[in-house]
Amino acid sequence: MTQVHNLWKTTTGLPVVGGTIGKRVFSLAFAQKAPYFATIHPRVVDMRPNYAEITFAKRRSVQNHIGTVHAIALCNGLEMAMGALAESTVPSTKRWIPKGMSISYTAKATGDITCIAETDQEQWDGAEGDLPVRVRGQLDDGTVVIEGVINLWVTSKK
Repeated sequence: MTQVHNLWKTTTGLPVVGGTIGKRVFSLAFAQKAPYFATIHPRVVDMRPNYAEITFAKRRSVQNHIGTVHAIALCNGLEMAMGALAESTVPSTKRWIPKGMSISYTAKATGDITCIAETDQEQWDGAEGDLPVRVRGQLDDGTVVIEGVINLWVTSKK
């Protein structure tokens, strides 16, 4: 388990209904790990091995010229969700780095966005080299507005 995942468990375990304050504290700290994450003002909803979910609101700072959520804001959300998943799943003997992203825009992003990243545990067992992470972004009604794969490069720590 990484330091990031330990911080998630600690902050969300604070004695507040549903860990709301802890999730806010964690989200602010995690968004500073890669400063561009902060541009979308994300909230980490769930972070556990093989699954991560973040949300961000549609607001002027993430909109494009037609009033929908900008493609790069969507990609930032997907990458943050993938990073949360990787940090909570990677074995202690391994390290990871994003290698590439292949995505499709499937609908207009007209509202708040939930970004989800998922893997299967079998992918991590003995992982070395390419590891695909399934990602998608959706509206509150479940409409998928972006989906694809972020490929990680997983190697042994030296």
